[in-house]
Amino acid sequence: MTAHEPAITPDLVAAHGLKPDEYERILSLIGRTPSFTELGIFSAMWNEHCSYKSSKIWLKTLPIDGPHVIQGPGENAGVVDIGDGDAVVFKMESHNHPSFIEPYQGAATGVGGILRDVFTMGARPVAALNALRFGAPEHPRTRHLVSGVVAGVGGYGNSFGVPTVGGLVGFHTRYDGNILVNAMAVGLAKADAIFYAKASGVGLPVVYLGSKTGRDGIHGATMASAEFDEGSEEKRPTVQVGDPFAEKLLLEACLELMASGSVVAIQDMGAAGLTCSAVEMGAKGDLGIRLDLENVPVREEGMTAYEMMLSESQERMLMVLHPEKEDVARAIFVKWGLDFAVVGHTTDDLRFKVYLNGELKADLPIKELGDEAPEYDRPWVETPKAQAVSAANVDAKLGTRDALLTLIGSAELSSRRWVWEQYDHIILGDTVQKPGGDSAVIRVNGGPKGLALTADVTPRYCEADPFEGGKQAVAEAWRNLTAVGARPLAVTDNLNFGNPEKPEIMGQLVGCIKGIGEACRALDFPVVSGNVSLYNETQGRAILPTPTIGAVGVLDDISKSATIAFKREGEAILLIGDGIGWLGRSCWLWLVAGREEGAPPPVDLAAELRNGDFVRSLILSGAATAVHDVSDGGLLLSVAEMALAGRIGASLDDAPANSAPHGWFFGEDQGRYIVTVDEAKAGLVISAASEAGVTATRIGLTGGDRLIPGREAPILLSELREAHEGWFPRFMAGTAADAAPDA
Repeated sequence: MTAHEPAITPDLVAAHGLKPDEYERILSLIGRTPSFTELGIFSAMWNEHCSYKSSKIWLKTLPIDGPHVIQGPGENAGVVDIGDGDAVVFKMESHNHPSFIEPYQGAATGVGGILRDVFTMGARPVAALNALRFGAPEHPRTRHLVSGVVAGVGGYGNSFGVPTVGGLVGFHTRYDGNILVNAMAVGLAKADAIFYAKASGVGLPVVYLGSKTGRDGIHGATMASAEFDEGSEEKRPTVQVGDPFAEKLLLEACLELMASGSVVAIQDMGAAGLTCSAVEMGAKGDLGIRLDLENVPVREEGMTAYEMMLSESQERMLMVLHPEKEDVARAIFVKWGLDFAVVGHTTDDLRFKVYLNGELKADLPIKELGDEAPEYDRPWVETPKAQAVSAANVDAKLGTRDALLTLIGSAELSSRRWVWEQYDHIILGDTVQKPGGDSAVIRVNGGPKGLALTADVTPRYCEADPFEGGKQAVAEAWRNLTAVGARPLAVTDNLNFGNPEKPEIMGQLVGCIKGIGEACRALDFPVVSGNVSLYNETQGRAILPTPTIGAVGVLDDISKSATIAFKREGEAILLIGDGIGWLGRSCWLWLVAGREEGAPPPVDLAAELRNGDFVRSLILSGAATAVHDVSDGGLLLSVAEMALAGRIGASLDDAPANSAPHGWFFGEDQGRYIVTVDEAKAGLVISAASEAGVTATRIGLTGGDRLIPGREAPILLSELREAHEGWFPRFMAGTAADAAPDA
């Protein structure tokens, strides 16, 4: 330890997010007191964000294999074969804490990081999605956070040149002090030209690529692995600063470099920066790594080894290079105006050695840095089961007409047009279905093949019953893909939870993972990548458990994809699937009746499979003219969205005699779709459904300029549109009824 480095004290160890027993493990591993730089390296590699120490034992239970899976979890992104020699590469990752502290840069660098994860694998990014959760609209910070995050997502994605095609935005008071920003990226690559992080060969150059290293983002991963307290604003320096134009140059340079045959292994410098990327490349290849930090391109003077190893400056890559290709590789990066520097080499001693100007700053066992990270089987308790809520026992409060207007004009269910119109969703020219439907659809390499993309979760279900909520998140994503006619392929997940050291929070995580696993197995929907974000709490108040599911499906012919819009008047409206009017944890119970309670709707995975396969067959045969899954808000809200999208009204039958109208119209029973078909063919479709073991019920007819729910009062489409489209612009202008004045 050099004189200018601080002494290693219990307080310093704690400040690095390491528990006393974890520090004792470090001492036993290396047989001495670590240097300051070594302590920082352990802090980076052993924090929750990088090591998955609280979740790893449960993540191992998820299904990760399938006939189309080329690469599952463990690399920068998952890879799935889509035929014709092509592969889709995708992943989702969180940038929650940084986005709360500095919303623009937090969201922007979240997008930048996930794009790098995709093109590090050799794929060209073709689409981005996001899942955003904010606090209550009346909270004084919510509007500021929405504005900054949306601007950050759009500012980075638009400038980089990738279409942002889908996602979700939700509001709940439990996110007041800890918002969620989950970013997903999707890329295309040749199935036989995927690049990995595993280094091979001794004495090969380790090369630094991209932008210069600065002091931004130091301890970013550690900060992301801790709860917020009243001093969270002081963590602003741990937020990275992004440059989307530099990242675009890095993309083109990396893809050209890969095509040149120069690359042995390549790794994005994301969380924990140079430390994590170097250790992972060496450890995966059973090699050591030596770094000489004086060769690292820096943009600030006097940077220490500790700062360089922990910086999370953006737009950087680390590569192991074929030595005979060094001049070729350097010329490519010089052409693109980016830094290219040999900063070390691979060794055969399984050590991670870090030097600065010839002085040894770190000498650690490289495999143990990752493999010996703590792995906890934390105590957990199962969430108590809630009682089912019977529609017959709930006062309707509002009539059907007023309830629909309340729901469709609420913060939770109103149009997100204000958000997605700030994103470029058509750049690259391959967007077939833009935001606003069940899934986005993009063309693959000029068509006719397409990809369907979605991201979804219902946190209020997950809190009430983590197991059923985890199942539902997967089933909802599967339905979203099915509803456009896609064949679901695989998922990526982003598991956002509170403090896992609390048994009830750990129980939420365990329950949701169990539910996700069961649904993925039943639906043949493997998990190929993902991210875990824990400690999403502020002063002891946890977020709702939010296991976001991103999913990808394939369409053989995009011309046959379905949309939610009614296409013509006089078509039969069919309900696919059964329902009893399940109101527990529904939007109606929450937003109309003012009650957040009850068991969430159960998910029958066998019925999901039957119903979805049948709906997909209707789409591919051309029998279905419009399709929409039934989810938040229930049957009537889904029909209203279809009517608004197609600018055609509908007349619906009365609720069945054995159903309460508010249960029938607003219940959130699972596994259901609204489908329109030619009136003359409705009987044939219903018969075909019966033969397939699927319930199909004719519930109405399209036509007119209003929505008529049985004998309930009709609602003009113009009135519905005003309610649906108006809330978000009013809220952001500060004129919505539930918008708080600027703080």
